[in-house]
Amino acid sequence: MQEFSDEIPPEELEHQKQVAKDTLERYSGSPVGEFQPYLILTNFPRYVDQFAATYNTTSYEGAMFKVAHSKELGISMLDFKIGSPAAALVVDLCSFLPIYATLLLGMCGGLREEYRVGEYFVPVASIRGDGTSDFYFPPEVPALANFSVQKVVSAILEQEKKVHHIGITHTTNKRFWEFNSDFRTRLQTTRPQVVEMECATLFTASYSHRLPLGALLLISDLPLTPRGAKTKDSSEAVFTNFMPDHIRLGVLIIKALQKVERLKAYRKHVH
Repeated sequence: MQEFSDEIPPEELEHQKQVAKDTLERYSGSPVGEFQPYLILTNFPRYVDQFAATYNTTSYEGAMFKVAHSKELGISMLDFKIGSPAAALVVDLCSFLPIYATLLLGMCGGLREEYRVGEYFVPVASIRGDGTSDFYFPPEVPALANFSVQKVVSAILEQEKKVHHIGITHTTNKRFWEFNSDFRTRLQTTRPQVVEMECATLFTASYSHRLPLGALLLISDLPLTPRGAKTKDSSEAVFTNFMPDHIRLGVLIIKALQKVERLKAYRKHVH
């Protein structure tokens, strides 16, 4: 199980920091000195491209990640690809940087009949069906989003009058689950409101590393409804119709988080 950084011997901690920074530079193609004090994570390189174009900055791409930095905003946006191992890796690496808070802009499948594609979901917790989160904590430890971050997420959505839902997501490590009857039954039994592939890992890894992290998810499909699974065409429609606003909201949330002094004090204490 991953120990808190202040319990690691100083010489080992310094070695971990150096390896993490070297790995982050190799995987992102970006010098670590370019990373800003607030980080937006995403699963989509198109989000990074849109962010870079909207806020007039350049992007870097390495062996695994794509990232863009806006010094004017104090924000970096990084695409870490898909799945729980990648989610764990990006937190493991970025936790050694002087980052005050992190926000995931992800997508999820809505599991309620009343949900609609394009609505937002604010996860307060996640069912740990990912497997990777077991590395950080035993099964009885819940995967919780950072309350301070999610409080700001909810406030911005209310301010912007966005239709949104708040609740629990199920994080799975199996992407093509829609046609697995046992898994569908499990979702009905455990009653999460949405399903995705990274939140439980991000929540537990960030809690272990004491990195405040929350999420704003976009409902991109309704996989339990007939023909509701995401397709090539429906995915393109989601990007076209909702991606710019998703990013805009993410930036507004980060701007609000930049005013939360306790997040800065907390991270300064950790480092």
